[in-house]
Amino acid sequence: MLAKSITCGLDGVRGYPVEVEAYISNGLVGFDIVGLPSAAVKESRDRVRAAMLNSGYEFPFGKVTVNLAPADVRKEGTSYELAVAVALISTKAKKPFQNLQDTMLLGELSLEGKLLPIRGALGMAITAVENGIKRLILPKENANEVSCIGDLEVYAAETLRQVCLHLTGEEMLHPQQTVSFEELQTARPIRHDMRDVKGQALARAALEVAAAGGHNLLMVGVPGSGKTMLARCLPGILPPLSYEEALETTLIHSASGELEAESNLMTERPFRSPHHNTSMAAMIGGGAKAKPGEVSLAHNGVLFLDELPEFQRSTLEALRQPIEDGFVNITRVNGQNRYASRCMLVAGMNPCPCGNYGSKRKNCTCSSGEIKRYLGRISGPLLDRLDIQVEMDAVTVEEIETSAQQESSAEIRERVILARKRQLERYKGTNIYCNAQLDQQGLDKWCIMEPAAKKLLMQAVERFDISMRAYARIRKVARTIADLNGRDTITTQDVARAIQFRNVDGRYWK
Repeated sequence: MLAKSITCGLDGVRGYPVEVEAYISNGLVGFDIVGLPSAAVKESRDRVRAAMLNSGYEFPFGKVTVNLAPADVRKEGTSYELAVAVALISTKAKKPFQNLQDTMLLGELSLEGKLLPIRGALGMAITAVENGIKRLILPKENANEVSCIGDLEVYAAETLRQVCLHLTGEEMLHPQQTVSFEELQTARPIRHDMRDVKGQALARAALEVAAAGGHNLLMVGVPGSGKTMLARCLPGILPPLSYEEALETTLIHSASGELEAESNLMTERPFRSPHHNTSMAAMIGGGAKAKPGEVSLAHNGVLFLDELPEFQRSTLEALRQPIEDGFVNITRVNGQNRYASRCMLVAGMNPCPCGNYGSKRKNCTCSSGEIKRYLGRISGPLLDRLDIQVEMDAVTVEEIETSAQQESSAEIRERVILARKRQLERYKGTNIYCNAQLDQQGLDKWCIMEPAAKKLLMQAVERFDISMRAYARIRKVARTIADLNGRDTITTQDVARAIQFRNVDGRYWK
C-alpha cells in the first residue's frame, strides 16, 4: 500500500516542497525514513508511532518505508512529522482522505498527538502559494504568523486527530480569516520617547538625520550621557514598516525561531542589542545550519552595539561587508544561505577606559598609551562606514531640571516620514530606498551641491584629511539634511552640518 502527502522543508528563510511517500509491505516489521533525513527527522519515527497510537489510530503492521522527496536534499527540523503520520494513517483509513494532493501539512507531534509549533512557517506558506497549493494545515500557534498570506486556505489544528477528521470530512476545521496588513498596523505606544531625553541637542539632531536617511551612527560620550537611551528611542522615530519590509523581517525571525507563539506579521522595526561577548557566528550568522545572525535579525531595523571597543576585533571587521552591501552570504559544509542585512548600525562607546577623556566635568585618569590602545580597537575602515559621529558629555542636574519640554518621538517621526517620502519619490524605479544606500552614480546624479557648498566640502577634505569613503558619506548626510529642510539642492548649511557630524573621527583617532 502506498500513500502520499505534501509538506515543506526550510532552506535558510525560504521553504521548498517535500513529498512524503509512505509504503507498507510484507516482511520483517520495521520503520525506516529515507531521503537524507537528519538525526531529528530519524528520531521522529518514535514520536509518530506514539502520536498515532495515542490518537486512536493503528500503526501499520509490516515493513514501513517513508521517503522524503527530493531525496538529494538533506531534511532538517521537525515540520515533516504531521505529514508522515497522515500518510501512514491514510494507508488504512476507512474513509479516504480528501484533497491531500493540494494540501500542505506542517507540524511537530508530541507523544500524545498534539501539534507543536515549528519555525519558518511564514516561508513555508509562501512556498505553498508559489507552488499552487491551495490549503495549509499547521499548528494553532503558527496560524497568526501566516494570516496575511492571500490565495491560501489556512487551517489551524491542535491535534493529529483533528487533522485526520478534517481530511475525511467528518469534523471540518474552519478556515482562518485573512487579515490585511493595515489591520495589523494598529497604533502602539512608543516604548522610549525622545521627550524624555534632556539636553544633548546635537545628539538629538544627529539621531533625526540618521533616521531620515537610514545612516549609521556612532555616539562617543562619558558614562551616563544618554547614549543607550537615545539608541533605544531610534525605532520610535523611524517610519513604519511597509508590507514588503514586514514580510522580509518576519521571514528571518520565523526561520530563526525568534517569533513568539501566536505572533502576527511583524509591524515594528526590530531593535537588536547583542552583548559585547557575542561571537562572530552569532553576529554575522553561521553555525552548523548556517542560521541568520544578529545583523540579519536587525534587517529593516536597528543593530545597536553598546561598548563598541569591547567587541572582538574580528567580529567588528566581519560586520563591514554586511553593513555595506545589505546582505551576508553564510557558507557551511551543510548549507549555503544568503540573508538580508540592510539595517542601521548604531554604536555607543566611551572615549577611554575610564570614560572621562574629553569631559568638561570630570578628569580622565588614563594615560595616553591606554587611550590610544583603547581607541585602536576600532579600525579606520569601520569608522568610515559610520556616516554620523557625535560626541556627548554628561548632562548636569541643573540642565535636567531647568530644560524646556522636548519634542516627542511622534513629532520627530512626522518630519522623518516626510523626508523618506521625498527620497522614495526621487529614487522611484530603482532599488534605492533611502540616502544611505546611494552608490557613486547615485551621488553624482542626486547629490547636487551649490558651488559654495562644494568648495566648503573640498576645503574640509584637505584640512581634516577626510578619506574618500568618508567624503561620500558626508555628501549622503548632507543630502538627508537638505531633504529634512525640503531642499532639492544641497546648500552650504547642509554641508556644514554634515561636516559637524564627523567631528569625532578627527578629534579622537587623528
